[in-house]
Amino acid sequence: MPEQLDSTGRGRRGPRGRPDQRREEGTGRTAPQGQTAGIGGRDPQTGGGVLRPRERAPKIRYSLVREIADYDIPVAVACRVLGVSRSGYKDWLGRPTSIRKQSNAELLKLIRAVHAESRLSYGAPRVHAELTLGLGERVNHKRVERLMREAGIQGIYRRKGRRNPVNEPTEEDLVQRAFDAEAPDRLWVTDITEHPTAEGKLYCAAVLDCFSRRIVGHSIDIRQTSELVIDAMAASVTRRKPPAASTVLHSDHGTQYTSWAFGKRLRDAGLLGSMGTVGDCFDNAMMESFWGTMQLELLDTKKWSTRAELAAAVFEWIECWYNPFIRHSSLGMLSPVAFEEQHRTSPSTD
Repeated sequence: MPEQLDSTGRGRRGPRGRPDQRREEGTGRTAPQGQTAGIGGRDPQTGGGVLRPRERAPKIRYSLVREIADYDIPVAVACRVLGVSRSGYKDWLGRPTSIRKQSNAELLKLIRAVHAESRLSYGAPRVHAELTLGLGERVNHKRVERLMREAGIQGIYRRKGRRNPVNEPTEEDLVQRAFDAEAPDRLWVTDITEHPTAEGKLYCAAVLDCFSRRIVGHSIDIRQTSELVIDAMAASVTRRKPPAASTVLHSDHGTQYTSWAFGKRLRDAGLLGSMGTVGDCFDNAMMESFWGTMQLELLDTKKWSTRAELAAAVFEWIECWYNPFIRHSSLGMLSPVAFEEQHRTSPSTD
């Protein structure tokens, strides 16, 4: 290589080429950059770790070490494979949990408790309502939804089905699907449902106040007779004592409700009778919604051995759970009992 002169006039040699730029012996070609000597050598840019080259995320690696160790793989092996030190992993493992994670863990405990107390029926909206309105917690509904989703907690939901065809309304329909009531005991709806047991079917008739969604009376029997619906109506009148000609009792065209005995007791009680369209469940939609909730949260949850067992469960579910505790979005996430109490104590109530 020719000599070069520096600023003082002295001669110096030029920079020596790097080893990878020297010509290979016997080939006359320069060695490619990055090629290692020897057969079977690894490319240093590919790296030998599990993560991508130049990735420096110790928290991620430590988390992977802990997950691998859960499968009975020695920590030393996991640390060597992931390229972290055992001392660093032990130091990370001993650090306290972040405040956010601790808060989420405590909130998840409350969510599980609320979900269990709801008989596993509450979804995220009702759980959030119970946390904020019932327990006074300040929490966003999206956070509740996320924690429930991550923990695999969900409420009971109803699959959507096909709608029935709509028939012409009758002249006796005083409601016209307007189920909004301005005060308690203005509009009642009633209907019958049935459910099988190992001994046979059990029938339940109920009366619901449209103002608060509260079941004001119900009756249970092994036969679907006029006495079944008369007993439910009588229980409602005895409990609420509405003034004469002030309450509408709306039903379908079932034979029990069109019977002479039921009509007479209806007039004797001072109630105003109303009936929806024949064969159209939407003319008694609020009562159908109640039956759907009871079917989902109680009746279909198990096989019932005896009628007595099912009758006791229905009574307990209505009087000890649905009326006093279950929250309704249409009532501002209040229960029927709480909604009526709020109305009763409101200054604007006449």
